[in-house]
Amino acid sequence: MIRAITPVAALLIGVAILLTGQGLQGILLPVRANLEGFSTVAVGLIGATYFLGFTAGCWKGASFIQRVGHVRVFAAMTASASAVPLLHGLWVNLWTWALLRFVTGFCFAVLYVVIESWLNEQSSNENRGRIFSVYVLINMTVLAVGQQALLLQDPMQLHLFAVASVLVSLAAVPVALSTSQTPRFVESARLDFRRAFSVSPSGMLGSLSSGLANGAFWSLVPVFIAGLSDEISLVAWFMTAVVLGGAAGQFPLGLASDHTDRRHVLVGTALAGMAAGILIWLLAPTQGVTGMLLLGFCWGVAAFPLYSISVAHANDRAEPDDYVMLSSALLMMYGMGAVLGPFLAALMMTWLGGSGLYLFTSLIQGGFVIYLVVFSLRRRRAAPDQTVDFSDSLTTALTASRVYEEELAEEESL
Repeated sequence: MIRAITPVAALLIGVAILLTGQGLQGILLPVRANLEGFSTVAVGLIGATYFLGFTAGCWKGASFIQRVGHVRVFAAMTASASAVPLLHGLWVNLWTWALLRFVTGFCFAVLYVVIESWLNEQSSNENRGRIFSVYVLINMTVLAVGQQALLLQDPMQLHLFAVASVLVSLAAVPVALSTSQTPRFVESARLDFRRAFSVSPSGMLGSLSSGLANGAFWSLVPVFIAGLSDEISLVAWFMTAVVLGGAAGQFPLGLASDHTDRRHVLVGTALAGMAAGILIWLLAPTQGVTGMLLLGFCWGVAAFPLYSISVAHANDRAEPDDYVMLSSALLMMYGMGAVLGPFLAALMMTWLGGSGLYLFTSLIQGGFVIYLVVFSLRRRRAAPDQTVDFSDSLTTALTASRVYEEELAEEESL
């Protein structure tokens, strides 16, 4: 493991610092917006613009890398992303914040493309699963650490915005000073949604469902918690419990899907997420802190792995020539869902109160279960010649790594 990680150690250190700042910023903004009196719909709008910018960054990241290379793009995007938290703290305004969140989403999409294409270049079929397992672990743990940093200072002051800015800035240092070989660029494939749906409608709709539910969660959970308690610390602890639940559920569910039809695991996972969401919707007003953290953990166990398993299922049914196109399409489906999710959930919360957030996620997950049971599982299964290991599918499950992976035929020709 150490030998596999050494070539990308500097990059992973940079990722850890970067995502700690991202975790802090992600929880700080909706908390501050709620304290400033922004409406639920306004908070949902701010969250949606992040994912809108993220989607735009996925389109443009390739051209940036092609023009100036990975290291320069990483440095430019961290510099831009580090300026944004300070601007948030200086200008507290709905439309300014929406624009700034768009910029943040754009920058982080490009950064994820740089990070994951770099990891892919430095890994092989023999160690890619281990490298990306470490990457997933870093993602989950440092996001939780960043969320806990909310407790360090008053969110109504500029201090926490400055801390987020400093963390994002420092992420460029180990990457810029690294002596590791940078990856060569492979031109991305053209998106073809019709072809992607023909390859795996379940994978595409699973990505969309995950984006709708998770996008709403990231944007609106602080508003949901604020309706239950005035304790800002509960927001940090609840979101941390959900993230840790996602980390705990990722590999057991993924490995289970390696040994059966992944659609069966998708049905079970979505049902569990729906049940946990309904329990939160019904019981949240009467639960203490311990009960809320336990419910949040259970929801994270089921909700976060849904996308990863959907990606693995799609890759099972893809031809080598479809890998690049399909990976891009799955990411875009997730991004589109994450743009719409905060809007739709905010409307439901306005109607039903803060707990309506989890009724919304339950309806999304329940709708996906209905599709799988009524349409997908009744079809005659086309058994793939070889199942893609879940650990290898993590190269696409987080953002856009396989957009930059060479086609199998090209690898065989080397």
